[in-house]
Amino acid sequence: MIRNLLRMPTQVDILAIGVHPDDIELSCSGTLLNHIQKGYSIGLLDLTLGELGTRGTASLRTEEAFQAAQKLSANFRVQLDLEDGFFNWNKESILKIIQVIRAAKPRIIFANAISDRHPDHGRAAKLVSDAIFYAGLEKIITIDQHGKNQIKWRPKHVLHYVQDHQLEADIICDISSVMNEKLEIIQCFKSQFYDPNSTEPVSPISGKDFFDVIKAKNKTYGRSMNVEYAEAFNFNGPIPLNNLIESLI
Repeated sequence: MIRNLLRMPTQVDILAIGVHPDDIELSCSGTLLNHIQKGYSIGLLDLTLGELGTRGTASLRTEEAFQAAQKLSANFRVQLDLEDGFFNWNKESILKIIQVIRAAKPRIIFANAISDRHPDHGRAAKLVSDAIFYAGLEKIITIDQHGKNQIKWRPKHVLHYVQDHQLEADIICDISSVMNEKLEIIQCFKSQFYDPNSTEPVSPISGKDFFDVIKAKNKTYGRSMNVEYAEAFNFNGPIPLNNLIESLI
């Protein structure tokens, strides 16, 4: 089932996918903000409701995700009903993701880290990568919201954003000008972060210094390209370039 949070999927330039609500905001919202400012459109897809999160509830995280999508000026945000922690690689899951990809027709997809502390992240990266491939096959049939057959679609590029682990980056995007906006968007998920009055269990992201950790990570990647803050991505395969001057300078 597709849950409508902020309109149904429409065609966008970039589709950002996260297995949990807040994965996108924590890891690649700065890059999304930059591209929105350049006139590109974005859509958001959560594979689960994050119901196994240490803090908060699935319904509360859905409300927070809606707020974050609005702040991010996303064209849409939808959530699938895959099971947090126990989602499977199967036909049903693949087809649900394909439906959104074919509806959004993105040129680029952002997906979870290929390898990370949370096992869901790497598993979701594989699931999404496979769904992207199958979305381009003519004989796999999916139906849109109006009951019509969808047209096959495969984006040009898939980038896996870096999450908890400090991975060696293949691509780095300058987010210095939007770092404060990124932090404001992340704070929409306040149920997950530090609250001195909270009686809920402590989690890896609920510490008082977690936002300092986010800034430090982005500062570290920024240093490698001589900017203040940057987000990092991995490219699953060789990076295709046809103009080295325009792409690398």
